[in-house]
Amino acid sequence: MSLRRDFIKIPLAVAAAAALGLTGMPSIAQPLQLLNVSYDPTRELYVEFNQAFAKYWKGKTGQDITVKQSHGGSGKQARSIIDGLDADVATLALAGDTDALVKHGGWLAADWQKRLPHNASPYTSTIVLVVRQGNPKGIKDWDDLVKPGVSVITPNPKTSGGARWNYLAAWEFGKRKFGSDAKAKEFVAKLFANVPVLDTGARGSTITFAQRNQGDVLVAWENEAYLLEKEFGTKFDVVAPSLSILAEPAVAVVDRNVDRKGTRAVAEEYLKYLYTEEGQDIIGKNFYRPAVSQKAQAKYAKQFPKINLFTIDQAFGGWARADKEHFADGGSFDQIYTRK
Repeated sequence: MSLRRDFIKIPLAVAAAAALGLTGMPSIAQPLQLLNVSYDPTRELYVEFNQAFAKYWKGKTGQDITVKQSHGGSGKQARSIIDGLDADVATLALAGDTDALVKHGGWLAADWQKRLPHNASPYTSTIVLVVRQGNPKGIKDWDDLVKPGVSVITPNPKTSGGARWNYLAAWEFGKRKFGSDAKAKEFVAKLFANVPVLDTGARGSTITFAQRNQGDVLVAWENEAYLLEKEFGTKFDVVAPSLSILAEPAVAVVDRNVDRKGTRAVAEEYLKYLYTEEGQDIIGKNFYRPAVSQKAQAKYAKQFPKINLFTIDQAFGGWARADKEHFADGGSFDQIYTRK
C-alpha cells in the first residue's frame, strides 16, 4: 500500500454516441476513460476495483476502459467538482458532500440516493482509534482522548468527510456520557485542544501519524486503520471504542458531466458493479464493510470488531441538520476551535 498523496486531474476522452445494447454505450471498441473523484482512504479500494471493472467491461463490450482517480478531503473534492473538475462519478465520504453538488450548480439530480440500493451506499465503515505499539498512553475509549498529555491526530472537519464522522462520533459519546449537547460541546472542545495539527484529509492525518511520527492516537476510518496495521505490522494497534458512528459513504453519477461527454451508460454500470458479488468481495478485502452481499459480509465478518453503532439520522437528524449546526460557518466546530 502506498500512502503517497496523488491528485490526478487529467482531460477525459469523449465516448462515441451510438448505442450497443445499453443506451449511450459506444458502438465501436474505442478506448474509454472515466474519472472517479473520491475521498482520501479509498485509493487502494478503487485501484483493485477499477482493474476488476475494466476486465468485466472488456469482456462484455470488447472495449478497453481506464478509470482515473482523484483523491483528497471529501469536502474539498466536492468543491473541485463544483469548480469544474470533470468527474464522471463522485464517490465521496458522506451524502452531505454529494448533496452539495445538487445545491451548487445542479451537477446531479436531487433524487440521486434513490438510484442505487442501500441509499447509494455500497459499503459502510465506522471510526476507530489507532495507537502506537503497546498503547503506551492506555487509550481505551473516547474519554481518554481529552486527558492532559494525549496528542490526538484527526483531520479538519471543514475539508474532510472522515473528520466530520470523527467529530460527530466524539460528540455523541460526550452527549451520552455527560447528558447534554452543552456537555458534549465541552468534551469535543477538550478533545480538539489536544489536536496539534489539522490535515485537510484523512490520508494526510494517517501520514502525519504513521510517517511523521506525530501524536499518540489517530482517529481514523476503520478501513484506514486496518490498512495501516497491515502495512506497518506491530508498530500500531487498533482500539475499538465503546460507541461509534455508522459511516455510509455514498456514490453517484455526475449527471451534467456524463450527459455532456456521453459516458452515462458506462458510469452507471461502474457504480452498479460495486453491488455485484465481485465488487462486494473487493470491498471487504479492503476493510470496508460490504453493504448488500451476505456472502461477503459472512466472509469478512471476523475482521471487524463489534461496536455499538448509531446513525447520523438517529443522533443528529441527518446530514443537512448536522452540517448546519456543526460545520457551517459559525457552527459548533468554529466556536470550539477558534478559542484555541
